[in-house]
Amino acid sequence: MTNSAVSSLFRLSFFLFVLQVMNIGGFTAATRFYQFKVQTMRLTRLCQTKEIVTINGKFPGPAISAQEDDRIVVKAWATVYGPLIVYPKSSIPYPFKKPFKEHTILLGEYWLKNMVELEQHVLESGGPPPPADAFTINGQPGPNYNCSFNDVYEIKIVPRKTYLLRLINAGINMESFFTIANHRLTIVEVDGEYTKPFTTEHVMLVPGQTMNVLVTADQAIGRYSIAMGPYESAKNVKFQNTSAIANFHYFGAWPNSVTLLAKLPIFNDDIAVQTVMDGLRSLNAVDVPKDIDAHLFITIGINVNKCNSENPINKCQGPRNGRLAASLNNISFVEPKVSILEAYYKNLEGYFTLDFPTVPEKSYDFVNGAPNDIANDTQAANGTRAIVFEYGSRIQIIFQNTGTLTTENHPIHLHGHSFYVIGYGTGNYDQRTAQYNLDDPPYLNTIGVPVGGWAAIRFVANNPGLWLLHCHFDIHQTWGMSTMFIVKNGKTVLESLPHPPPDLPKC
Repeated sequence: MTNSAVSSLFRLSFFLFVLQVMNIGGFTAATRFYQFKVQTMRLTRLCQTKEIVTINGKFPGPAISAQEDDRIVVKAWATVYGPLIVYPKSSIPYPFKKPFKEHTILLGEYWLKNMVELEQHVLESGGPPPPADAFTINGQPGPNYNCSFNDVYEIKIVPRKTYLLRLINAGINMESFFTIANHRLTIVEVDGEYTKPFTTEHVMLVPGQTMNVLVTADQAIGRYSIAMGPYESAKNVKFQNTSAIANFHYFGAWPNSVTLLAKLPIFNDDIAVQTVMDGLRSLNAVDVPKDIDAHLFITIGINVNKCNSENPINKCQGPRNGRLAASLNNISFVEPKVSILEAYYKNLEGYFTLDFPTVPEKSYDFVNGAPNDIANDTQAANGTRAIVFEYGSRIQIIFQNTGTLTTENHPIHLHGHSFYVIGYGTGNYDQRTAQYNLDDPPYLNTIGVPVGGWAAIRFVANNPGLWLLHCHFDIHQTWGMSTMFIVKNGKTVLESLPHPPPDLPKC
């Protein structure tokens, strides 16, 4: 397995099947077959033409659709970019009135430069990544960008009808606000789990997150803009601040009628983000783990390591001639050169250790008193470290944002499990004053740990195997903001890691 296949700053640009699961148990499953032809084509965006990868001649690629419990077989000879949508069984309705129609909307980022070359340059330089050249809505940037007046995605709608919009943040390093001019959005699902309906003027999605919203065409017949823009909570970071625009076009509107502009929150509106998070609740009462077997306290931070390169101009482009890194509990994850799951399954030694700390080595004022004497006290230890849990363990994790270099809203994602977000707040976590929702907290697989704050999650480790916990900013993951959870086998076959397939490729 090549390094480029393992570690990629821009891997989401080439591979993104985002699973939208409507969590309903089921009946007889079907097998659905898809065959994708992967080919390159010349695409002109932002006044420049470049070669891109398409699937069946489309960018983004065609959707894969199935019902829950179906088996999907995809034949493709390259990684692809597009949505995977899983519907509930046909005999089971949504927990809301069936919408008139639905649309899938991918929020993305676009770069003019060659992505592979750009990635290599960033990783070699030790500095920050460049901002995207544009944001896109279903691959189109909209008229705010040069040479893009006609590059606009459009949804045509029937007055007084209600639509389901499946929102997917397919971005890489940017959290995104989304809104529609003069229309309210009702959130009904996040990360594949139904929620109590919550109505808002705008939403914020972190990279890799999915959200289903209902919108009713209840305004005067006309043309309304859909807008996507940045949420950037870090300080002193360059980012794209021009919004992508699409059209919400009522049938009956004059083709040349003036489009009513959408208004997004300002780029660092933390209150707008918190307001939406405050409104998320599980649809029904849930069984949150009460008696906890394992308590973890994990700090999240950006680091600056000393740079000892003999070529500092090109290799030491981080703050004060250092190299940027990232860490959990000040351990910067080193991505292995082999399949870690395979190494774990075969008991191969020397590829990872089992000593990831359950608490940080040092305790201090994490938000306001973090070390910032670059690069003397901002360095991270390196290692490919994991932590082991017994099958069925009830786990609580407190994620604590730190002010090393800068506080930032970090989207933390756990593979293999979803979790209940039982609480969050600003400042340093204090168990004496922290307030928890143990009745109907949202059940997510990605949590934006608030800028300068903390978040608490609980889950049951009931999926055996080796699972990555990481920041969903691709650059932060590449810099080392990751660790691994190992869930041991249970007592039965269904509670155990299955054998690898006989045709497993060798890495």
